[in-house]
Amino acid sequence: MNGTNGNARTGRSTTFRLTVLVCAALPLSYAGVLSWQALAGSDHHPAPTAAHAPPASQDELVPTIPTGTAAPGAAAPTGTPPQGTPAAPPAPGSGSPAAPDPNRGPLTGRTVLLDAGHNTGNGKHTTEINRQVDIGNEQKECDTTGTETNAGYSEAEYTLDVSRRARAILQTRGATVVFTQDGDRPWGPCIDERAKIGNDAHADAAISVHGDGAPASGSGFHVILPAKVVAGRADTSAIVDPSRRLGLLLRQDFKAATGEPYADYIAQQGLDTRADLGGLNLSKVPKVFIECGNMRNSGDAQRMTDPQWRQQAAQGIADALTAFLTTTDTPGGTG
Repeated sequence: MNGTNGNARTGRSTTFRLTVLVCAALPLSYAGVLSWQALAGSDHHPAPTAAHAPPASQDELVPTIPTGTAAPGAAAPTGTPPQGTPAAPPAPGSGSPAAPDPNRGPLTGRTVLLDAGHNTGNGKHTTEINRQVDIGNEQKECDTTGTETNAGYSEAEYTLDVSRRARAILQTRGATVVFTQDGDRPWGPCIDERAKIGNDAHADAAISVHGDGAPASGSGFHVILPAKVVAGRADTSAIVDPSRRLGLLLRQDFKAATGEPYADYIAQQGLDTRADLGGLNLSKVPKVFIECGNMRNSGDAQRMTDPQWRQQAAQGIADALTAFLTTTDTPGGTG
C-alpha cells in the first residue's frame, strides 16, 4: 500500500468525524440554554410533582373539564362529586365514624332520662337502701338489690348496659340523655331521687329499665304505666295520658326490635298499671318502666345475657322514645 495516500485518507476521515460531532453538539447546547432560561423565569422553583404537590382544599376539588367533554352544568363524571357536594360517609371499617352533631337530628333540643334500675353496689349498702322514703301514698325502701339470672348475671348489670346502648343511639339522633346513675355511685340512688333527677332535668320523656325476677315458669316482657295518684308529694294527673302513649309505643317498638313476647305471667297484653312505684308516683315528666324479661326464666335469661339481643333491646327503647317525641300517633291494639 502507498504510505502517502494512506495518510491523506486518514486525515480526511478524522476531519469528517469531528465535523459530525460538532454539528450534533450545537442543537443540544442550544436546548440547554433554553432550559436554563425557563428555569430562571420561575425563580429556580420547579412546580411540585403530583407526588409532592400540597393537598387541595375541599373547595378546590372542582373537576377540570377537558376539551371535548360535557359542558359545565352537565352530569359530573362517575366518581367525581360536583362542587359543594358533602363527602360521602366512610365505609364500614374504613375508620372512626364522625362524631354525632348535636345540632342536627330528629331529637335535637330534646332531653331524655334513662333510669338504669338498681345498682351493682346495693348489696354492700343494705342499711342505706333499706331506709324508708316517702312516695306520696306510702313509704317504701329506698332501693333494692334487684334480681339476677341463675348464673349470676345481675339485673343492675343488665339495666346499665342496655341504658348505655340506648343512650348512644339517642345521642346520634341529637338528644341530650340524662342518667340517674352511670356506674359512678357506690349505691342507689333512692327511688325518690331517681324521679327528682328527671324532674330537675325537665326531661321530655323518661324510661326506667328493669329485668323481672318472677317464677321460672313465666317469660316475656311488660311495660308498667303510672296510675293516677294524688297523695302527699305525688300527683301524676298531668303525666298519666302522655305516659300511656309512651308505654304503648314502647310495647310496640320493643317487641318489634327483640321479638320478645308479652309476659305470660303478669299484666295484660304486655301492659300493667301501678300506683306503688315511687319512680312513677313522684315523676313530673312522662315516664314508664319496662321489665325487659324474666331473668329467672332460662329462655329469657339466655337472651338477656346475649350482647346482640341487648343491642336490640336498646334499639327498641330508643325507637319508642324517638317516636314519642317526634309524632303524635298512638299505636292501636289491645290495652
